[in-house]
Amino acid sequence: MTTTVGVVVFPGTNCEADALEAVTSLGAQGRLLWHGEADLGDVDAVIVPGGFAHGDYLRPGAIARFSPVMDGVAKFAAKGGPVVGICNGFQVLTEAGLLPGALQKNKGLKFLCQPSVLRVESANSVLTSQAQVGDELSIPINHFEGNYTCSEQTLKQLQDEDRIVLTYVDNPNGSLGNIAGVCNETRNVVGLMPHPERACHELLGSMDGAVLLRSLLAS
Repeated sequence: MTTTVGVVVFPGTNCEADALEAVTSLGAQGRLLWHGEADLGDVDAVIVPGGFAHGDYLRPGAIARFSPVMDGVAKFAAKGGPVVGICNGFQVLTEAGLLPGALQKNKGLKFLCQPSVLRVESANSVLTSQAQVGDELSIPINHFEGNYTCSEQTLKQLQDEDRIVLTYVDNPNGSLGNIAGVCNETRNVVGLMPHPERACHELLGSMDGAVLLRSLLAS
């Protein structure tokens, strides 16, 4: 049976087509989920993609967390459904309380759009199950507020529970502990700032994002 991936669309989202194309190229079926609908339907996985949800005028993800679709995403995640937030989607998931920590402005206060090298720190998540710990993946970043931060207590908890799934080899944005992606306690919700959907074709310069999205499709 073909895996159906729901891709959330907020006003301002701009990476939904990339996410749909990437999962379709890997054999899944993609379906857009409008932010005003709380019912996700019969999807098997959810991607909260990048963009500027509601314009991010207050703070990235701060308004999007109140969209009806997030009630559906929270219920889906509570039942063990796999959820991945990419870039702005990661920010939305932290604002919604589905992931710990927060994303602040990059060190140096510059927008960054460039390749980045990630190290897989844990293969125990819905996004990294088909990767190997220590793998280095070339996946681009595209953000101004991708500098991950959290309290010392939360950082220790993430480390002790093996919930830091991806780190930057050359930390481009000042993220605490070089963190590029984290998961929740039950490991079915993952957020990351880099864009794996933009690294699924040779024409884009890297296929390294495919192992992450294949993990999601297999979860």
